Amino acid sequence: MEVTKRPVGMFAMGLALLLCFAAAQDIGNGGAAATLTWCIAKPSADVEKLRHNIDYSCGQAGIDCRPIQPGGGCFSPENAVSHASVAMNLFFRATGKHFWDCHFNGTGLVVSQNPSVGTCEYLL
Repeated sequence: MEVTKRPVGMFAMGLALLLCFAAAQDIGNGGAAATLTWCIAKPSADVEKLRHNIDYSCGQAGIDCRPIQPGGGCFSPENAVSHASVAMNLFFRATGKHFWDCHFNGTGLVVSQNPSVGTCEYLL
């Protein structure tokens, strides 16, 4: 009977994939890292896609987008990236802060540094 030898590299690769999945689950399921994450818009994202993200996020029940309206603390600077970042983060928070809730068809980024600036405060 012949024994098939498998390279050790396959075991290492499998272990690495399992560790990556476990880390993603921790972040996505309210682990310690999840409490210190925010969702922002990719600065290079298409403006029309970001406007769609704003409309989608702000159209969801329980999401209050008044901060990006005139007079709101996050209205300035008045541009698609800034407004989309606020709206996308509100959606991200409302849906449980799972990494997939920040995908937005490839236009979102999960960050660990608080993006709050001046009067625009991103809540956890």
